[in-house]
Amino acid sequence: MGQKTNPIGARLGIIRGWESNWYGSRKDYATKLIEDNKIRTYLNARINKGGIAKIVIERTLNKLIVTIHTSKPGIIIGKGGGEVDRIKEELKKLTGKDDVQINILEIRRPELDANIVADTIARQIENRINYKRAIKMAIASALRMGAEGIKVKVAGRLGGAEIARTEEIKQGRTPLHTLRMDIDYANVFALTVYGKIGIKVWICKGEVLTKRDLNPNFVGGKEGGQGNERRGDRRDDHGHRGDHRDHRGDRRGGGERRGGGERRDRRN
Repeated sequence: MGQKTNPIGARLGIIRGWESNWYGSRKDYATKLIEDNKIRTYLNARINKGGIAKIVIERTLNKLIVTIHTSKPGIIIGKGGGEVDRIKEELKKLTGKDDVQINILEIRRPELDANIVADTIARQIENRINYKRAIKMAIASALRMGAEGIKVKVAGRLGGAEIARTEEIKQGRTPLHTLRMDIDYANVFALTVYGKIGIKVWICKGEVLTKRDLNPNFVGGKEGGQGNERRGDRRDDHGHRGDHRDHRGDRRGGGERRGGGERRDRRN
């Protein structure tokens, strides 16, 4: 089941919050849903190089609040905030609402965000960088920043080959069935000269053992600390295992010495 279901959808309401927060009646639910999709499609196309991780849409009675999570807030804000004002006016025209508010949240560690990692790999593949090199660089930087595991799957005419194929490169652990495991997922396309290449990225950020705030705009600072503590514990475990190996080595050494003594006794 974990392999078939979207990891984000499987964890909604458990350790992840919804990216659209509003109430819709039977009459206007479909209209609002289509509007959300239009807003996301438009912003992803408009801010093409803005490093967008996710767009959270909230609605009150007459107000639309759009929160953009990005690794490059400077590109979206623009000089003196002029770019944000332009985007706000464009969203007013798109949605037909007068009261539109745009918030921008910076992502401190973009190497641990699946959308940004997948987008980076896609841009590199489009610029004709070897896909294996791009993936290995992304994996190395994610693990360096504290990810417990990362899995990247690419499919299509890799390297311009005549026959399309799928390749998967992974490191660490990504247990998709464990719902308390915080796994970020993204599916992005690279538009190359020889066709579309699909890129899927799974990043495991560790277990969530406490009750988490399901607000999608919540940026957890404590969880990073917990992850560091867990990694420290794991290193201690390795240290202990190293000690056991040393003891086993001593035992082996003792056995060899005993064996040597017995051989000498036989000679005597």
